[in-house]
Amino acid sequence: MSRRILGFFCLLITVLLITGSVEAQQPGKVPRIGFLSTLSRSNAEPWEQAFRQGLRDLGWVEGKNITIESRYSDRRDDRLPELAADLVRLNVDVIVASFTPDTLAAKNATREIPIVMASVSDPVESRFVDSLARPGRNITGLTNLAQELSGKRLELLKESVPKLTRLAVLWNPDAPISTLGWKESQAPARALGLQLYSMEVRSPNDFDKAFQDAIKARVGAVALGTNTLVAANQKRVAELAIKHRLPSIYQLSEYVEAGGLMAYGPDRSDLFRRAATYVDKILKGRKPADLPVEQPTKFEFVINLKTAKQIGVTIPRSMLYRADKVIK
Repeated sequence: MSRRILGFFCLLITVLLITGSVEAQQPGKVPRIGFLSTLSRSNAEPWEQAFRQGLRDLGWVEGKNITIESRYSDRRDDRLPELAADLVRLNVDVIVASFTPDTLAAKNATREIPIVMASVSDPVESRFVDSLARPGRNITGLTNLAQELSGKRLELLKESVPKLTRLAVLWNPDAPISTLGWKESQAPARALGLQLYSMEVRSPNDFDKAFQDAIKARVGAVALGTNTLVAANQKRVAELAIKHRLPSIYQLSEYVEAGGLMAYGPDRSDLFRRAATYVDKILKGRKPADLPVEQPTKFEFVINLKTAKQIGVTIPRSMLYRADKVIK
């Protein structure tokens, strides 16, 4: 064997050894996903599990080819900036922001890391995206159309209480998304011939007086938007509505399970499952700015007949037929 050939084989073996050594020292990077929620771990579990199932359906398995870093604020929005900053320090590849407060915290924490909204009421009004079709920034995901559906909820209340003329809207003036919900209720109420009563709450101490004042104002029902304050007191709010014999309607089914009369809104589990498709696309190289924000395709209508009986309301049979779930 000539020296030239022998030298070539020696060089080839050296290159292969070096390459193998580098690959052993630098294994393929496993993507890291941050999951941020204003809820507690137990309250967020159904939505997070729906998201994880969505990932599994797409071939992403935690502990195998992805890792997930979850952070919960236990309904304390003041903790969200710190939790979002922690995910940024970990240099996660994507942040999944559950709701509007989470998305705001993530937005303020980074302009570089992609952010996927799982269930945000109005991302354009909140200035998370430039438009639904062209997000234009590092944020995209799903809107829950919560405010746009306020008219449908008022229609359902009117159908369940045909003589209804005066309706209370429970909202928190200190929460921007709640303020938007109050504004979005105005036009549908006028179209239905309903007079709105502003039922304002800013702290847990306001609920009792708010309901007492609403009764004095002779309201016949109450509609409730979603915000952190109401969410943290959903059982108490439902009990107060029952105590004052007020038919109530909410955006989410868990409020009805806590004793509310009715709920109509997007299927939140479906939204979180679909959030996984955004993560999948981003991890494969797509940019959030190029991924249009999607709207709900599945909705839930839930009725609590036990509550209806307690407050003396007879739900029309036609509504029961349309309900996705009836609690007896």
